[in-house]
Amino acid sequence: MPNLLPPAGPQRTLSLAQLSNSVGDGAYYVTSALYFAHVVGLAPARIGLGLTVAWAVGSVVGVPLGRIADRRGPRGTAVLLALATGVAVASFLVVRDFALFLAAACLYATAQSGLAAARQALLAALVAKEERTGALAHLQSTLNAGLAVGAALGGVALSAGTTAAYLAVFAVDAASFLLCALVLLRLPVLAALPGDHSTKLTVLRDRPYAVLTLLNTVLLLRMPLLSVGLPLWITERTAAPEWLVSALFVLNTAAVMVFQVRTARSVNGIPTAARALRRSGALMVLTCAVFAVSAVGLPWVAVSALIGGSVLLVAAEMLHSAGSWHLSFDLAPAGRIGEYQGFFGTGVTVARTLGPFLLTALLVGWGTAGWLLLGGTVLAASYALGPVARWAARTRQEPDAVVVVAQGV
Repeated sequence: MPNLLPPAGPQRTLSLAQLSNSVGDGAYYVTSALYFAHVVGLAPARIGLGLTVAWAVGSVVGVPLGRIADRRGPRGTAVLLALATGVAVASFLVVRDFALFLAAACLYATAQSGLAAARQALLAALVAKEERTGALAHLQSTLNAGLAVGAALGGVALSAGTTAAYLAVFAVDAASFLLCALVLLRLPVLAALPGDHSTKLTVLRDRPYAVLTLLNTVLLLRMPLLSVGLPLWITERTAAPEWLVSALFVLNTAAVMVFQVRTARSVNGIPTAARALRRSGALMVLTCAVFAVSAVGLPWVAVSALIGGSVLLVAAEMLHSAGSWHLSFDLAPAGRIGEYQGFFGTGVTVARTLGPFLLTALLVGWGTAGWLLLGGTVLAASYALGPVARWAARTRQEPDAVVVVAQGV
């Protein structure tokens, strides 16, 4: 249990803030599609279009919002963006047409993207450089714990199936971001990190970091694999029971909660981060090969292959997370952590937006060949990340950031 808890102080406060809003997010994720369809009254195609546009806007605006966190101080920016996210979620309670839904969704995605970048800048200001990867591992474990609790709450609402139940879930999600803002206020007020405080977005001209972000986006295809690709594969191509989809999600969430911190301990520099990413890519090849086997044979063979592949998948995920966290922070110039993290975070949006279409075509359409192509592509990207990281390191020689703590609470 001690390994699951971050050290007392700023790390534990950041984890508490993460836990507070991830519970609401977990409930939102499992109920939002049905809420927008049954309560708001939108057609599925319009829901998909609106959310795609919203996250595209959010990923673009998240970069300058991260820059604001660098220039104006990360704590205040994070608090304001947490409140803005809560307002966006609360607005879903009253919208009943597509135009208002799109506006609310854009506000939600923008605030969420900016909040993620501001939080990373806040962590960089409060946690020593050599402790950041471990701190992020604790945050990831906390995130999974909160999502699991929230998903259970959302499941209660789904079983009730009433408008009141759906509204209650969205109210809880809005309140969770208010609580997140209150928890963040417990952290000290931080001045901007030292460094270049011009308004120009230098990350857009940083070619090594852009290539790093692109390659990492390929590895992030594991995210829609668990939520979209694998469920479709199980139902369309295997003899395994449909309930296995939920069981594999629980397996993934629980494993990350328990083992992510331990996995991150092996990463303490660019060489070890690159090694973790290569190991992640190799495990993904094995994962894809084992999943492909699940289409052949009796139900028990399919179930065995799917469980085995899922164990390999979560191991690859944890190594990828630890390695990518370290590179994304280590290669961001001092004073521009929020801006660079905002840009690096666009990979998540791209993977979640384009990944479902790509994985559906590859896995359901191509079968075994699609699995092998996916594994090979991820392996190539994981091996390319090491040389690109060394290229990026050669282009900058930044001193360790010095935190300046302003007076006040």
